[in-house]
This record gives sequence, structure tokens and C-alpha cells, in this order.
Amino acid sequence: MGIFGLFNKNKKETLDKGLEKTKQSVFDKLSRAIAGKSKVDDEVLDNLEEVLITSDVGVDTTLKIIERIEERVARDKYVSTSELNGILRSEIVALLAENNSEDNDNWDLPNDHKPYVILVVGVNGVGKTTTIGKLAYQFKKAGKQVYLGAADTFRAAAVEQIQIWGDRVGVPVVKQQMGSDPASVAFDTLQSAKAKDADVVIIDTAGRLHNKVGLMNELKKIKEVMRKVLPEAPDEVLLVLDGSTGQNAFEQAKQFSAVTQITSLAITKLDGTAKGGVVIGISDQLKVPVKYIGLGERMEDLQLFNRKEFVDSLFNE
Repeated sequence: MGIFGLFNKNKKETLDKGLEKTKQSVFDKLSRAIAGKSKVDDEVLDNLEEVLITSDVGVDTTLKIIERIEERVARDKYVSTSELNGILRSEIVALLAENNSEDNDNWDLPNDHKPYVILVVGVNGVGKTTTIGKLAYQFKKAGKQVYLGAADTFRAAAVEQIQIWGDRVGVPVVKQQMGSDPASVAFDTLQSAKAKDADVVIIDTAGRLHNKVGLMNELKKIKEVMRKVLPEAPDEVLLVLDGSTGQNAFEQAKQFSAVTQITSLAITKLDGTAKGGVVIGISDQLKVPVKYIGLGERMEDLQLFNRKEFVDSLFNE
């Protein structure tokens, strides 16, 4: 097996292992939903609806999936329960495709400008700093020069944590004193990265939502200041969510979307939960693509999201 084959095998094993709890939960419920039935009928669809909702796919997204399957059953006249798993997979993949979720297979970046700037938002405790560290690791591993900006100056621990990750991964961290202006940190980070011809900049921001107006103004100011250095910055506004919180993650996503434009999602801690279905629901409801998923503690356990691989892993017997 070549090096790329080995890499893909390791990636698949990590994905399968990380989704194991969700997969077991879904299959147990699915088995009960079709027990004693050979044909997909109204009762099976009602049971399937309950399976999806209790797997944290969300009510609205579940109803869309059920409607698609109903149309298929009506069109094909007879659909056996043994076909249900395959139909479910194909409909969810199609749904994710409509939500702009791309199949990301490598850590390449646009080559029309440098650096590529990722502004990271999310409440404290969701794994935001860890995700930033793991992103830095993955980009560096892919041969990119990375800069980190510690613009969460609200918490002293946040700056320390970013510095620890910077040291661990071996990438520079631009920081100031606690209580400094976050926009000033972002400005310094971009200036330093641009001067060094860096490939990617990842900027942390304060993880608080209780004062939405304050957060909105802060993010707006950060963006305005960054654009003085790079007119196109930020290239990506990444919202980090804790997948283990299920529908609470969806509520956070809605609240952040109300204060700033989110362009991509990272959903963490999927390995410790049976609520992995939330990935499907959040992407569908927000119409924002899931770009990264966290599947474990190791640095390699942050993966680029691939909708087909995700759904295959979730529904493969």
C-alpha cells in the first residue's frame, strides 16, 4: 500500500472510530424502527422520523429527509426495508451537497493571495483553542507557514493556551497583554504574517455571547482593522461548535449567525457522543458548510469534512 493509501486508511479508521457512538445509537434505533416490516410504509416512516429527531438531526431537517423518502416510496411504489439504509444515505448526502458542503480532501489554500486568513469564533469550552492548534498543525504538516493571533484578550488563560499550542506545533504566536484591544492584536498578526510571506493566519476571538452587541462590535472592528492590511480579510469566519451538546450547538450557531456572517463550521468532540447527527442538521438549517470535524484528542483527529465519507461511516453496517 502506498503512502496515500495508508493515509486514507488511517483517516477512515479515525472517522469510523470517532462516529462509533452515534452509529451504534442510530443503528439500534433503526433496527427497532423496521422490526418485523418488509416494506417501507407510514409506520416505518413515523418510526424513522423519531430515530432522526432523537439522533439530534433536528426537527426541520428530519422532516425534509422524511419528505424526500416519501416521494421516493410514492414514485417506486414498493421499497423494501432492506433498501432504507441506502436511500437514507443518498438523501442525506444530497441534502449536504445542497448546503454547500464540499468534499475537502486536502489542506490546499487558494493561490491567488497570501496569507489566507481564518477568523475563529465560538463560546468558551467548545474546543475553540484546541481546534486552532490542530488547524495550525495540519496546515504546517501540509507545508504551510502558519501564524496564530491571540485576539481573545478577555481571558488571560486564552492567550496562554494559544501560546502553548504555538510552542507545541512550532508556529509563531502574536499576542499582547490581557485586556488589550483585540483588533490591535489582529492588525499586528496580519502585518507580521504578511512581512514574513506566511501562507495562513488563524485568529482567535473572545468566546462570549452574553453581550451580543459588544461581540458584534468587536468582530466588526477586527474585520475593519484587518482589511487595512489585507483588503480581502478574513477569507473565512469559522464557527467552532461542540457536537456533544446536540441541539444546544444549533442554538449557539443561530446566535452567532445573528451577530456575524459565518462562512464555515468546525464541529468538535464527536468521538465522545451519540449526537453526531447534529452535523447534518446544523449544516442544513444554517446553509453553512461543515469544513472540519473533531474526532479525538490527537492532533491528527481534526479532519477535513467529506460529506460522502461522513454519511458512509455513519450508515455503513
